[in-house]
Amino acid sequence: MSESKYLGVTPPISLNPSSAEEEAISLELLATLEAEGQFESADESRNREIVLGKIDKLVKEFVYKASLKHRMSEGLARSCGGKIFAFGSFRLGVHNTGADIDTLCVAPSHVTREDFFTIMVDLLKGRSEVDELTPVPSAYVPVIKMRFGGVEIDLTFASLQQPTIPDELELLDTAILRNLDEFSIRSVNGSRVTDEILRLVPNVTTFRLALRCIKLWAKRRAVYSNSMGFFGGVAWAMLVARICQLYPNACAGSIVSGFFRVYKKWPWPSPVTLKAIESGTMRLRVWNPTIYEADKFHKMPIITPAYPSMCATHNVSASTKRIIESEFGRGEEITTKILQGEAKWSELFEKSDFFRRYNYYLQVNVMSTDADSHNLLHGFVESRLRQYIIKLESTGLLVLAHPYVKSCDHEYVCKSDEELERVRQGKQPTTPVASDTPEPMTVVGKEDKPASENDDGSLATDTEKKAFTSAFYVGLLLIKGIGKAANGKRRLDISGPTHDFMNIVTGWDTWSNDGMAISTSFLRQSQLPDEVFDGLPRDRVHSTVKGGSSKAKRRRENGAPAADNSVKRAKVAMTAVPSTSGIAAAAPAEPAAKTDD
Repeated sequence: MSESKYLGVTPPISLNPSSAEEEAISLELLATLEAEGQFESADESRNREIVLGKIDKLVKEFVYKASLKHRMSEGLARSCGGKIFAFGSFRLGVHNTGADIDTLCVAPSHVTREDFFTIMVDLLKGRSEVDELTPVPSAYVPVIKMRFGGVEIDLTFASLQQPTIPDELELLDTAILRNLDEFSIRSVNGSRVTDEILRLVPNVTTFRLALRCIKLWAKRRAVYSNSMGFFGGVAWAMLVARICQLYPNACAGSIVSGFFRVYKKWPWPSPVTLKAIESGTMRLRVWNPTIYEADKFHKMPIITPAYPSMCATHNVSASTKRIIESEFGRGEEITTKILQGEAKWSELFEKSDFFRRYNYYLQVNVMSTDADSHNLLHGFVESRLRQYIIKLESTGLLVLAHPYVKSCDHEYVCKSDEELERVRQGKQPTTPVASDTPEPMTVVGKEDKPASENDDGSLATDTEKKAFTSAFYVGLLLIKGIGKAANGKRRLDISGPTHDFMNIVTGWDTWSNDGMAISTSFLRQSQLPDEVFDGLPRDRVHSTVKGGSSKAKRRRENGAPAADNSVKRAKVAMTAVPSTSGIAAAAPAEPAAKTDD
């Protein structure tokens, strides 16, 4: 078969259509996804269109104001235009209820990225329907994150080498990349890659249903996060698209089964590509491990199809690679059973057991006294946490360091400086407080406000102060037997990577010693706060060390109820924590230091 007769870099594995049984399984998949709320309502779709329309008008206003700043006349400034492009899951047609929209703001050549992160941000601050506004100019792809009219928006920016941006502008022509800086090329390619993916799949309807399944699975299994070292939305889309190329006549259920079967055995670091990589004529850097040293270190390369081709998974670490491969194996086992009629699709979508998987965890706590500042701090720490993971891996003390993809966020009202200082040190309440002990602070939910708060959001008294906190978690799997001292106890030190990471955060140009704080804590699994278990039992689901005994496992096998460990946890929280991590162990929430176990 000639190359022109198939999509992809190799011929299909099979051209056979799916069987009647496989088609029925695909219908069951569709029903399961509908039951899981993976399709938004007509009202939500209309709201998204309204929001995009408002942002498009704001983009034109932004270009106008920036043009005036650059001393253009009123009439010329109005004619400069500006346009937004939607890409990602929304453009692919696989967005669900509550999903964000990836958007690109395109401006003419005289409008700068500095204008975008000043003038555009100020325009957004003036909109009543905008909240959680978080500019992240230091990201790999600089972005403004926000909620606009209840819809989460990621807005990137590109300045094209042309004087005006008409409404009919398209981005498919490679010539549009000429003379763009590296950040603009990355931003523009977000839209170009999405369009290329849709062009390179044999059946868009099948692709969309299969991708909806994989996206839900990846989110439930906590492997959906580019910033944390897993795969982002575009990477998952390309993986599904490649399976569609290999089985062009298969139904969605068969595509999902083939997805896990193929990637469980994929010979990483061999790249996944949807078409031959173009060398191009613009001398732009294209992914090529034979030329570029950095490309050789990509552990699970998935290469974008639009010129210049880039690796969409450069953030993957040794630990996250191992976790993703494990999840591919689990997915292959379950989908095989589904095809055999021995399992349901709902089993594939069971939530991750991250907080019941490890003996030890690191908790990275960040705190701010201002909501806008905290959004910025949260975004910066999230974008840098993978550097901490890589440094932890380099110690040689860990089998893996597993970051969780979501943070636990809170807003507190502290009634004294002492309470505020406790929060600054990361000492949020993690265990039940006795009924005769006063609550140390009041937790305010997103929809709540304290009774003492004024209508304008300010506090009624000078003694009460707000504190916004986020806790990021990293599960630790230690190398068995390492660090044994003469007394039989273990002495492991990861204080170096911890201090390096803390220095990265506190060296950030937006850091404020007065209004921000960061701390790290070592926690045993039994000391994790109740909220992370989401109502599930605390008992660990399996031992991370082969042969390890488990009373909880024996209780489950005998049908006995889980033991009530709340009293034990309360006692442990008040005593010293024997640490194998190098994190200070005088109490669960102390900063990092060298310790003994």
